[in-house]
Amino acid sequence: MTDVLISAGELANLAAKEPCVIIDTRNPDAYSAGHIPFAVNVHEIFTYLATSTPEGMNELKTKFADAFGKAGLSGKETAVIYEQSMNTGFGQSCRGYYLLTMLGYPKIKVLHGGFDAWAASGLPVTTDVPKPAPASFSIVPEASEILIDAKTMLAAVGKPGIALLDVRDVDEWIGDSSSPYGKDFCPRKGRIPGAVWLEWYRMMKPTAEGPRFKSKDEILAECATVGISQNTPVYLYCFKGARASNTFLALKNAGVKDVRMYFGSWNEWSRDPSLPIEEGLPTEPKLTKAA
Repeated sequence: MTDVLISAGELANLAAKEPCVIIDTRNPDAYSAGHIPFAVNVHEIFTYLATSTPEGMNELKTKFADAFGKAGLSGKETAVIYEQSMNTGFGQSCRGYYLLTMLGYPKIKVLHGGFDAWAASGLPVTTDVPKPAPASFSIVPEASEILIDAKTMLAAVGKPGIALLDVRDVDEWIGDSSSPYGKDFCPRKGRIPGAVWLEWYRMMKPTAEGPRFKSKDEILAECATVGISQNTPVYLYCFKGARASNTFLALKNAGVKDVRMYFGSWNEWSRDPSLPIEEGLPTEPKLTKAA
Protein backbone atom coordinates (compact mmCIF):
# COMPACT_ATOMS: atom_id res chain seq x y z
CA MET A 1 0.00 0.00 0.00
CA THR A 2 1.10 3.59 -0.43
CA ASP A 3 2.21 5.24 2.76
CA VAL A 4 -0.76 6.69 4.58
CA LEU A 5 1.43 8.99 6.66
CA ILE A 6 2.03 12.52 5.39
CA SER A 7 4.39 15.13 6.82
CA ALA A 8 3.33 18.69 7.63
CA GLY A 9 5.26 20.04 4.64
CA GLU A 10 3.75 17.43 2.33
CA LEU A 11 0.27 18.33 3.55
CA ALA A 12 0.84 22.04 2.91
CA ASN A 13 1.91 21.20 -0.67
CA LEU A 14 -0.95 18.75 -1.22
CA ALA A 15 -3.61 21.16 0.06
CA ALA A 16 -2.31 23.86 -2.32
CA LYS A 17 -2.55 21.56 -5.35
CA GLU A 18 -5.44 19.16 -4.84
CA PRO A 19 -8.88 19.09 -3.22
CA CYS A 20 -8.45 18.01 0.41
CA VAL A 21 -10.72 17.77 3.40
CA ILE A 22 -8.68 18.16 6.58
CA ILE A 23 -10.28 16.66 9.68
CA ASP A 24 -9.27 17.65 13.22
CA THR A 25 -10.16 14.91 15.71
CA ARG A 26 -9.23 16.87 18.87
CA ASN A 27 -11.69 18.12 21.45
CA PRO A 28 -13.58 21.30 20.52
CA ASP A 29 -11.60 23.45 22.98
CA ALA A 30 -8.26 22.49 21.42
CA TYR A 31 -9.73 23.05 17.96
CA SER A 32 -11.09 26.49 18.92
CA ALA A 33 -7.70 27.54 20.30
CA GLY A 34 -6.12 27.06 16.86
CA HIS A 35 -6.18 24.57 14.02
CA ILE A 36 -4.92 23.95 10.50
CA PRO A 37 -6.66 26.33 8.05
CA PHE A 38 -9.93 24.90 6.66
CA ALA A 39 -9.82 21.92 9.05
CA VAL A 40 -13.21 20.60 10.15
CA ASN A 41 -13.61 19.41 13.75
CA VAL A 42 -15.06 15.86 14.05
CA HIS A 43 -14.27 14.87 17.65
CA GLU A 44 -16.77 12.00 17.67
CA ILE A 45 -14.23 10.05 15.60
CA PHE A 46 -12.57 9.53 18.99
CA THR A 47 -15.45 9.53 21.47
CA TYR A 48 -17.99 7.23 19.81
CA LEU A 49 -18.37 3.86 21.56
CA ALA A 50 -19.41 1.11 19.16
CA THR A 51 -21.13 -2.21 19.73
CA SER A 52 -20.83 -5.14 17.36
CA THR A 53 -24.47 -6.17 17.17
CA PRO A 54 -25.80 -5.92 13.59
CA GLU A 55 -27.71 -2.81 14.67
CA GLY A 56 -24.63 -1.33 16.34
CA MET A 57 -22.42 -1.95 13.32
CA ASN A 58 -25.01 -0.47 10.98
CA GLU A 59 -25.32 2.57 13.23
CA LEU A 60 -21.53 2.98 13.24
CA LYS A 61 -21.40 3.00 9.44
CA THR A 62 -24.34 5.34 8.90
CA LYS A 63 -23.26 7.74 11.65
CA PHE A 64 -19.77 8.23 10.22
CA ALA A 65 -20.84 8.22 6.58
CA ASP A 66 -23.10 11.11 7.61
CA ALA A 67 -20.37 12.87 9.64
CA PHE A 68 -17.79 12.57 6.85
CA GLY A 69 -20.31 13.71 4.25
CA LYS A 70 -21.09 16.79 6.34
CA ALA A 71 -17.33 17.46 6.53
CA GLY A 72 -17.30 17.62 2.72
CA LEU A 73 -15.97 14.20 1.68
CA SER A 74 -17.46 12.94 -1.58
CA GLY A 75 -14.74 10.51 -2.71
CA LYS A 76 -12.96 13.03 -4.94
CA GLU A 77 -11.05 14.72 -2.12
CA THR A 78 -8.11 13.38 -0.13
CA ALA A 79 -9.14 13.02 3.51
CA VAL A 80 -6.35 14.12 5.85
CA ILE A 81 -6.83 13.38 9.53
CA TYR A 82 -4.87 14.68 12.49
CA GLU A 83 -4.71 14.73 16.29
CA GLN A 84 -2.47 16.71 18.66
CA SER A 85 0.53 14.35 18.44
CA MET A 86 0.88 10.64 17.78
CA ASN A 87 0.71 9.58 21.43
CA THR A 88 -1.51 12.10 23.23
CA GLY A 89 -4.89 11.15 21.72
CA PHE A 90 -4.83 7.36 22.09
CA GLY A 91 -4.52 6.97 18.33
CA GLN A 92 -7.58 9.06 17.52
CA SER A 93 -6.41 10.27 14.09
CA CYS A 94 -5.73 6.63 13.18
CA ARG A 95 -9.24 5.78 14.37
CA GLY A 96 -10.46 8.20 11.71
CA TYR A 97 -8.24 6.45 9.16
CA TYR A 98 -9.67 3.07 10.19
CA LEU A 99 -13.28 4.31 9.99
CA LEU A 100 -12.75 5.79 6.53
CA THR A 101 -11.00 2.59 5.37
CA MET A 102 -13.83 0.48 6.77
CA LEU A 103 -16.35 2.63 4.86
CA GLY A 104 -14.33 2.24 1.65
CA TYR A 105 -13.10 5.81 1.21
CA PRO A 106 -10.49 5.86 -1.59
CA LYS A 107 -7.94 8.52 -0.53
CA ILE A 108 -6.87 8.83 3.11
CA LYS A 109 -3.82 10.34 4.79
CA VAL A 110 -2.85 10.79 8.45
CA LEU A 111 -0.73 13.80 9.43
CA HIS A 112 2.43 12.24 10.89
CA GLY A 113 3.19 14.05 14.13
CA GLY A 114 -0.24 15.67 14.27
CA PHE A 115 -0.97 19.32 14.93
CA ASP A 116 2.26 19.63 16.91
CA ALA A 117 4.26 18.82 13.76
CA TRP A 118 2.30 21.39 11.75
CA ALA A 119 2.82 24.13 14.35
CA ALA A 120 6.50 23.24 14.81
CA SER A 121 7.01 23.67 11.05
CA GLY A 122 5.85 27.28 11.34
CA LEU A 123 2.85 26.64 9.09
CA PRO A 124 -0.24 28.83 9.48
CA VAL A 125 -2.75 28.23 12.27
CA THR A 126 -6.20 29.79 12.42
CA THR A 127 -9.25 30.07 14.66
CA ASP A 128 -11.59 30.57 11.69
CA VAL A 129 -14.24 27.86 11.48
CA PRO A 130 -14.96 26.71 7.91
CA LYS A 131 -18.44 25.97 6.62
CA PRO A 132 -17.92 22.98 4.32
CA ALA A 133 -20.47 22.22 1.64
CA PRO A 134 -22.05 18.88 2.57
CA ALA A 135 -21.23 16.05 0.17
CA SER A 136 -22.79 12.72 -0.65
CA PHE A 137 -20.66 10.05 1.04
CA SER A 138 -20.92 6.53 -0.39
CA ILE A 139 -20.29 3.41 1.69
CA VAL A 140 -18.49 0.52 -0.06
CA PRO A 141 -19.93 -2.60 1.65
CA GLU A 142 -16.97 -4.89 0.82
CA ALA A 143 -14.57 -2.62 2.71
CA SER A 144 -16.23 -3.44 6.03
CA GLU A 145 -14.58 -6.90 6.08
CA ILE A 146 -11.91 -5.28 8.27
CA LEU A 147 -14.60 -4.75 10.95
CA ILE A 148 -15.26 -7.89 13.00
CA ASP A 149 -17.81 -8.55 15.71
CA ALA A 150 -17.70 -10.32 19.06
CA LYS A 151 -18.92 -13.60 17.52
CA THR A 152 -16.07 -13.61 15.01
CA MET A 153 -13.60 -12.80 17.75
CA LEU A 154 -14.98 -15.60 19.94
CA ALA A 155 -14.76 -18.07 17.05
CA ALA A 156 -11.07 -17.17 16.64
CA VAL A 157 -10.22 -17.92 20.31
CA GLY A 158 -8.01 -20.99 20.31
CA LYS A 159 -7.90 -21.15 16.53
CA PRO A 160 -4.33 -21.77 15.35
CA GLY A 161 -3.03 -19.42 12.71
CA ILE A 162 -4.97 -16.30 13.75
CA ALA A 163 -3.24 -13.83 16.03
CA LEU A 164 -5.55 -12.09 18.49
CA LEU A 165 -3.52 -8.98 19.20
CA ASP A 166 -4.16 -6.90 22.34
CA VAL A 167 -2.50 -3.47 22.13
CA ARG A 168 -3.78 -1.92 25.38
CA ASP A 169 -1.59 -0.37 28.05
CA VAL A 170 0.16 -2.74 30.42
CA ASP A 171 -2.18 -2.16 33.40
CA GLU A 172 -5.12 -3.31 31.25
CA TRP A 173 -3.24 -6.30 29.82
CA ILE A 174 -2.33 -7.67 33.27
CA GLY A 175 -5.88 -7.13 34.52
CA ASP A 176 -5.08 -4.34 36.97
CA SER A 177 -7.36 -1.85 35.19
CA SER A 178 -10.41 -2.29 32.96
CA SER A 179 -9.90 0.86 30.85
CA PRO A 180 -8.06 4.15 30.33
CA TYR A 181 -11.10 5.83 31.93
CA GLY A 182 -10.59 4.33 35.37
CA LYS A 183 -9.80 0.93 36.80
CA ASP A 184 -13.42 -0.09 37.28
CA PHE A 185 -15.02 1.62 34.26
CA CYS A 186 -15.90 -1.84 32.91
CA PRO A 187 -17.27 -4.71 35.01
CA ARG A 188 -14.43 -7.13 34.24
CA LYS A 189 -10.66 -6.85 33.96
CA GLY A 190 -8.41 -9.15 31.95
CA ARG A 191 -7.80 -10.27 28.39
CA ILE A 192 -9.42 -12.19 25.58
CA PRO A 193 -8.13 -15.77 26.02
CA GLY A 194 -5.14 -16.64 23.89
CA ALA A 195 -4.37 -13.07 22.91
CA VAL A 196 -0.81 -11.90 22.42
CA TRP A 197 0.28 -8.44 23.50
CA LEU A 198 2.13 -5.57 21.84
CA GLU A 199 1.54 -2.29 23.61
CA TRP A 200 0.50 0.23 20.96
CA TYR A 201 3.34 2.60 21.88
CA ARG A 202 5.78 0.02 20.48
CA MET A 203 4.72 0.90 16.95
CA MET A 204 6.33 4.32 17.49
CA LYS A 205 9.63 5.75 18.70
CA PRO A 206 10.69 9.07 20.18
CA THR A 207 12.35 11.61 17.89
CA ALA A 208 13.52 15.19 18.42
CA GLU A 209 10.21 16.27 16.84
CA GLY A 210 8.07 14.00 19.02
CA PRO A 211 6.81 10.42 18.57
CA ARG A 212 6.80 8.99 15.05
CA PHE A 213 5.94 5.57 13.63
CA LYS A 214 8.77 3.08 13.34
CA SER A 215 9.96 1.91 9.94
CA LYS A 216 8.38 -1.05 8.19
CA ASP A 217 11.22 -3.38 9.22
CA GLU A 218 11.16 -2.16 12.82
CA ILE A 219 7.42 -2.81 13.01
CA LEU A 220 7.83 -6.29 11.52
CA ALA A 221 10.55 -6.97 14.11
CA GLU A 222 8.12 -5.99 16.89
CA CYS A 223 5.48 -8.28 15.38
CA ALA A 224 7.95 -11.17 15.16
CA THR A 225 8.35 -11.10 18.95
CA VAL A 226 4.77 -12.39 19.25
CA GLY A 227 4.85 -14.67 16.21
CA ILE A 228 3.21 -12.33 13.69
CA SER A 229 4.53 -12.14 10.11
CA GLN A 230 3.20 -10.33 7.03
CA ASN A 231 1.14 -13.44 6.25
CA THR A 232 -0.45 -13.89 9.70
CA PRO A 233 -4.14 -12.95 9.93
CA VAL A 234 -4.34 -10.43 12.78
CA TYR A 235 -7.47 -9.58 14.78
CA LEU A 236 -6.81 -6.43 16.77
CA TYR A 237 -8.49 -5.03 19.85
CA CYS A 238 -7.93 -2.42 22.55
CA PHE A 239 -10.56 -0.66 24.66
CA LYS A 240 -12.66 1.07 21.99
CA GLY A 241 -10.70 0.80 18.76
CA ALA A 242 -8.49 3.91 18.92
CA ARG A 243 -5.13 2.52 20.03
CA ALA A 244 -5.79 -0.54 17.86
CA SER A 245 -6.32 1.83 14.92
CA ASN A 246 -2.83 3.21 15.49
CA THR A 247 -1.52 -0.37 15.31
CA PHE A 248 -3.80 -1.12 12.32
CA LEU A 249 -2.14 1.70 10.37
CA ALA A 250 1.34 0.55 11.44
CA LEU A 251 0.73 -3.08 10.42
CA LYS A 252 -0.83 -2.13 7.07
CA ASN A 253 2.07 0.21 6.30
CA ALA A 254 4.46 -2.65 7.17
CA GLY A 255 2.76 -4.95 4.66
CA VAL A 256 0.79 -7.25 6.99
CA LYS A 257 -1.80 -8.47 4.53
CA ASP A 258 -4.85 -9.42 6.60
CA VAL A 259 -5.51 -7.07 9.52
CA ARG A 260 -9.00 -6.72 10.99
CA MET A 261 -10.31 -5.08 14.11
CA TYR A 262 -12.80 -6.04 16.77
CA PHE A 263 -13.97 -2.45 17.13
CA GLY A 264 -16.26 -3.08 20.10
CA SER A 265 -13.06 -4.18 21.87
CA TRP A 266 -12.76 -4.55 25.65
CA ASN A 267 -15.51 -2.01 26.34
CA GLU A 268 -18.01 -4.42 24.78
CA TRP A 269 -16.37 -7.80 25.52
CA SER A 270 -16.01 -7.19 29.26
CA ARG A 271 -19.68 -6.24 29.62
CA ASP A 272 -20.96 -9.60 28.32
CA PRO A 273 -20.54 -12.20 31.09
CA SER A 274 -21.06 -15.03 28.59
CA LEU A 275 -17.77 -14.16 26.86
CA PRO A 276 -14.64 -15.82 28.30
CA ILE A 277 -11.79 -13.81 29.74
CA GLU A 278 -8.33 -14.55 31.07
CA GLU A 279 -7.53 -12.93 34.41
CA GLY A 280 -4.41 -12.38 36.44
CA LEU A 281 -0.87 -12.26 35.14
CA PRO A 282 -0.49 -13.78 31.66
CA THR A 283 1.96 -16.33 33.11
CA GLU A 284 -0.91 -17.79 35.13
CA PRO A 285 -3.99 -17.63 32.92
CA LYS A 286 -7.27 -18.52 34.55
CA LEU A 287 -10.28 -18.98 32.30
CA THR A 288 -13.56 -17.69 33.59
CA LYS A 289 -16.98 -16.97 32.16
CA ALA A 290 -18.38 -15.05 35.08
CA ALA A 291 -17.56 -11.63 36.44
